[in-house]
Amino acid sequence: MITLTEENYLKTILVLSMEKGYVPVHVLSQELNVKMPTANSMMKRLADKELVYFEPYKPIRLTEKGKTEAALILRRHRLTETFLFERMGLGWEHVHSIAEQIEHIQSGLFFDRMDEMLNFPETDPHGEPIPTKEGVILPSSRTRLSNHKEGETVCFTAVNDSSEEFLRFLNNKNLKLGTAIKIESIEPYDGSLTVSYDDRQEILSKMVADKMLVT
Repeated sequence: MITLTEENYLKTILVLSMEKGYVPVHVLSQELNVKMPTANSMMKRLADKELVYFEPYKPIRLTEKGKTEAALILRRHRLTETFLFERMGLGWEHVHSIAEQIEHIQSGLFFDRMDEMLNFPETDPHGEPIPTKEGVILPSSRTRLSNHKEGETVCFTAVNDSSEEFLRFLNNKNLKLGTAIKIESIEPYDGSLTVSYDDRQEILSKMVADKMLVT
């Protein structure tokens, strides 16, 4: 039996490993806002359950069992976000915190029915892939907006920050998934981008452009 807290750790390790490729304990503790001894203690518990590979001073890795468990938690979270967005009409800035609570429901039937009602979506409201029932996460070819060059036109397809503050910022700029964005210029000093879309022009900081994923 995996506890609610253990589920939160597993999901966070999976998401961080997809973003960064590796997960040091100190990064995990910062992400979850817990002290290092607390994170280390939890890693030992998860290692005892054969969910992670853990050695002191080395990055954390999920076992195959741990990857599947984490992906299924992430599946429940992203299906819930999609249901709240598509069927209940909540803004994409509101669904994450609610899904954090609902993702811990253990009934597979509940989420299978949700999936069916949504006609089996492949991505959530933030453009992130929804893992399959088998815990498989399909690969994606998206890149950060900040990685692109002056003169390129790209399609805004996802965000890697689903915080309410960031999504409200995008709402205020009228930046929605599916928007075609042209990079007009890049400031050499700080990497900020002047972009145009939908007959308007905006300056986006590199921090913002790092959080916007495009194809």
